[in-house]
Amino acid sequence: MDSTTRTEMSTSDRPRLARHVRLTFNPARQQHVLQLPETVVVLNRTGSAILELCDGRRTVAEIVAELGERYESVPGDEVRRFLSRLAARRCVEPADG
Repeated sequence: MDSTTRTEMSTSDRPRLARHVRLTFNPARQQHVLQLPETVVVLNRTGSAILELCDGRRTVAEIVAELGERYESVPGDEVRRFLSRLAARRCVEPADG
């Protein structure tokens, strides 16, 4: 990604983890984590539920809808902001095409 890369996620974007990022379960912490070069980000259940659906095929709107089926209330704007913050940190990116 270059410095002109858009980091704000829209509802039509199809987010995926960046190539250098891995979503794994840490058995010692009993939590999902994002593994980046030289950094580990510990996720809460909500964050891991969102990122598990970021496969580059689903749109942000579809991710919100899927989470809405699992949980009673899912604020779509919060999901979009969460993904935008991770995009700004280069952990998540929109899939090409």
